[in-house]
Amino acid sequence: MDKKICTACGTQFPKEGQDIEICPICLDERQAVPETGQTWTNLQELAENHEIVIKKLHPQLYELRMVPSFAIGQRALLLIAPEGNILWDCIPLLNEPTIEFIRSKGGLKAIALSHPHYYTTMNEWAETFGCAVYLHKKDREWIFHPGKKIKLWDGEEMDLWEGIRLLCIGGHFDGASVMHVPFLSEQGAILCGDTFFISPSKKHVSIMYSYPNRIPLSVAAVQSIKDRMTHIAFDTLYGFHESQNIEGGAKTLLMKSLERYR
Repeated sequence: MDKKICTACGTQFPKEGQDIEICPICLDERQAVPETGQTWTNLQELAENHEIVIKKLHPQLYELRMVPSFAIGQRALLLIAPEGNILWDCIPLLNEPTIEFIRSKGGLKAIALSHPHYYTTMNEWAETFGCAVYLHKKDREWIFHPGKKIKLWDGEEMDLWEGIRLLCIGGHFDGASVMHVPFLSEQGAILCGDTFFISPSKKHVSIMYSYPNRIPLSVAAVQSIKDRMTHIAFDTLYGFHESQNIEGGAKTLLMKSLERYR
């Protein structure tokens, strides 16, 4: 409860990190320290001031988000699978109603994260559910709270179970990843965090080095990502925010968006 959490990005630091004055995640140009300065909170304060709203998106997929919104405002996605449930990305708060709900669905076999901005309280979640946390090895320098459940994976992809795969895409971070789930739609779904950013109009998908500071990727990086996604079958995208769902035609939209960008 006394481990401090950055109020700008939601990253939790271990007790040994109590002397950190400014969050190193926010000092990086892909995030930002607020003009009002660095502030901190902890799990107890979050539990007193926020709740978690759970919404069914699909018979095998649930959205978990904090209300009122906190820090970056991302959602986590709970994938229900017979061989083991997976939490995609993480939110800072973990409370008893949420623990009870997830346990009623079979608990968690794994937590998989798209990139460092959503590491948040991953160790609290992993210890609670006794599961592994999968992070890409390329982003290991951003792990400031190296819990015992963390497992680093390497290369372009990692197979989990039931055809579920983690795919390293790069761009936003070197290890920025997505999760491919073949059974959530006819052609498969991509859970992307903000490795891909779905526009409010849902007519464009962006990939940037820094979203808050509007720093674009190079043309070469965009082309590399486009080449990578060409060989992945999917028609559905679930992004980092509650409004970012594209069900049907998602691959065509992504390809057109990347070509327009390039």
